Amino acid sequence: MKMRVILFQCLMIIAFSSCEKAVEFELEDVTPKLVVEATIENDQPPIIYLSKSLGYFSNIDQGTLANNFVRNAEVYVSNGTLTHKLKEYSVPVGGGYFFYYYSIDPASPGTSFLGEINGQYSLRIISEGKEYSAVTRIPDTTRRIDSVFWKPAPAGNPAEKVAIMVRAYDRPGFGDYVRYFTKRNSEIFYPGLNSVYDDQIIDGTSYEVQVERGIVRNGSVPEGYSFFDKGDTVTLKLSNIDKATYDFWRTMEFTYASVGNPFSSPTKVISNIKGGGLGYFGGYASQYRTIIIPQ
Repeated sequence: MKMRVILFQCLMIIAFSSCEKAVEFELEDVTPKLVVEATIENDQPPIIYLSKSLGYFSNIDQGTLANNFVRNAEVYVSNGTLTHKLKEYSVPVGGGYFFYYYSIDPASPGTSFLGEINGQYSLRIISEGKEYSAVTRIPDTTRRIDSVFWKPAPAGNPAEKVAIMVRAYDRPGFGDYVRYFTKRNSEIFYPGLNSVYDDQIIDGTSYEVQVERGIVRNGSVPEGYSFFDKGDTVTLKLSNIDKATYDFWRTMEFTYASVGNPFSSPTKVISNIKGGGLGYFGGYASQYRTIIIPQ
């Protein structure tokens, strides 16, 4: 009987071993695509960044990023009445490298304009013989900030850590989308780890919620990242956005969170760029509140 058991085990090992097959993937080189990050905000000019997509196994350093900007493109933005050709600008970032973007051209003041609440806008890009387009709108400010305040961080955190809280009101009617950013002292505005929200739960209500500190996405997220320090000056930027902008950042942030997670589901980032490009063109209806946290 013992011999039969051993023989059966050997047969099972052979059977399962014969079913194993090495799977090798050969990733083909993919032609880089145009990547668009274009925004227009109330009382602000349009800002457009153009770059090329990078390969999955590309070595990324400062030089790679600086050389990846798309130069000499024709970029037009229209508000339905005026159509303005944007100008390319460069900003030195050190090491002999430059950062490039497109915005309004002061040499053509007759066609330039700033973003307006409830405005509709279209974007047209011509680069390397290809044409791309997108549309967006700056919605109404349906999410209203009533007040911003602070309170001590929960037990277990350092004594100098505080949580920033916001009281806000969402106007009745589903379909309000927001994205938020925070600015700490002299830093720039950074979006939250999960920066976009809809109103399915809070529609038509006043609510109170913690505002987590915005993060730099090109590094690891430190423990306790969501809190601020006593003595900080904090500015909250809350922006109403349209559905296309919400969908882009919702899927993009899910992708950020799932990188390296073998149990996550594949996600397609939803873009509103037509013509084969990646990225988005988004309108922001922004409001700001600043709070100084005492020492």
